[in-house]
Amino acid sequence: MKDILEKLEQRRGEARLGGGQTRINAQHGRGKLTARERIELLMDKGSFEEFDMFVEHRSIDFGMEKTKIPGDGVVTGWGTVNGRTVFVFAKDFTVFGGSLSDTHAQKIVKIQDMALKARAPIIGLFDAGGARIQEGVAALGGYGEVFRRNVLASGVIPQISVIMGPCAGGDVYSPAMTDFIFMVKDTSYMFVTGPDVVKTVTNEVVTAEELGGASVHATKSSICDGAFDNDVETLLQMRRLIDFLPSSCGVGVPEWPSFDDIGRDDMSLDTLIPDNPNKPYDIKELVLKTMDEGDFFEISETFARNIVTGFGRIGGRTIGVVANQPMVLAGVLDSDASRKAARFVRFCDAFDIPIVTFVDVPGFLPGTAQEQGGLIKHGAKLLFAYSQATVPLVTVITRKAFGGAYDVMASKHIGADLNYAWPTAQIAVMGAKGAVEIIFRADIGDAAKIAARTKEYEDRFLSPFVAAERGYIDDVIMPHATRRRIARALAMLRGKKVELPARKHDNLPV
Repeated sequence: MKDILEKLEQRRGEARLGGGQTRINAQHGRGKLTARERIELLMDKGSFEEFDMFVEHRSIDFGMEKTKIPGDGVVTGWGTVNGRTVFVFAKDFTVFGGSLSDTHAQKIVKIQDMALKARAPIIGLFDAGGARIQEGVAALGGYGEVFRRNVLASGVIPQISVIMGPCAGGDVYSPAMTDFIFMVKDTSYMFVTGPDVVKTVTNEVVTAEELGGASVHATKSSICDGAFDNDVETLLQMRRLIDFLPSSCGVGVPEWPSFDDIGRDDMSLDTLIPDNPNKPYDIKELVLKTMDEGDFFEISETFARNIVTGFGRIGGRTIGVVANQPMVLAGVLDSDASRKAARFVRFCDAFDIPIVTFVDVPGFLPGTAQEQGGLIKHGAKLLFAYSQATVPLVTVITRKAFGGAYDVMASKHIGADLNYAWPTAQIAVMGAKGAVEIIFRADIGDAAKIAARTKEYEDRFLSPFVAAERGYIDDVIMPHATRRRIARALAMLRGKKVELPARKHDNLPV
């Protein structure tokens, strides 16, 4: 019996070495951790249970039968993150460059199926060179199996992809169908075709970083929801993110002990809005002062910075936050901001996460670039997402809410439950200057008349009370009481139920 146990430990030891110590050293030399080291950091200490440690590929072409390594380039299993069950797979770059074979794919498929049955989140750690060329169509078939399960799990369990090295070709499409993608700066990249192919086809010379690095995807393409400095920081942030997310749809948001007074007032908010309506202020100050302990996990922080999205807690329970950012483009809605917010709203709605919206929006961004770039359809995505949402929706208008953007930003008319306004709110079709120049264009040459008309328009329309008189605003609240009023609103709406018309599925304006 002792001999058998020793052989088991020996085989486990060999499997844990992956591609061997030399390749592990090379991985460390690139500033990267190995697959198992990453899992150890991600999971609670001692909680990870590995599956299919001894699986090997079955390929016999191109001499592959002579090289078989236990695990076949991916580590799979489950564990806990702060006590909550999470499934994980981690590509092992030390084994065949982490390339996907038929058996490699089946290991991932098994863990995807288990996560869906157990109704628990799944995290994929990517560090691989794409499909294993020696296996041809068998590898492509494996990709298809993985992709299909990404779709089946969408909206049922949270799916998170973490790009920690190369991610190219077919490997990119699985992350693209998950809920969130995060990358490690300088050591990770994503692209469908690499720099060599680009040069051959288009004669364009570009580096891997310029083509698909973390900085590109976090700021320009919006593929990446966040980029972090190294493996350790990235994995610790994933532990933090998991704490905000429900395990699956229908189970409700997690609830953590909070040491922040639910009725706390913050008097500094009474002076947040500048006297000059054209002067910017940082909406994140309001967000942080409203959340429990000022804890806020921002999503897509460096993309479309004119709108802020992310997760926080009020009363220990997760909420999603969408907020116009006056510090960037005056908080205007453009195509990128609309897409970013729409996707976030749809995620929150899929997983029953209440949404709090802070509004300071002067309208949609004008210009040929925006119109030709599909602003109408992109703006409609956000409108569609809010209108479709059945989770509790609480809206606070802090300053400007002009034109169609007023409607789009979770107005009462498209289904928001409680709509509050600060006394500084300005709700109108447009700003006073533009409105007066249209209504009284005959008086444009008379400065005194225009000034009088502008003052008249401001007094009559640029306040929250016209909307409040019609019931479009439920109450005009003191800024310092924002946290308390939102907390009470969310508590009241906790049991909200909405029935939508029966349908196969909607037709989002993609």
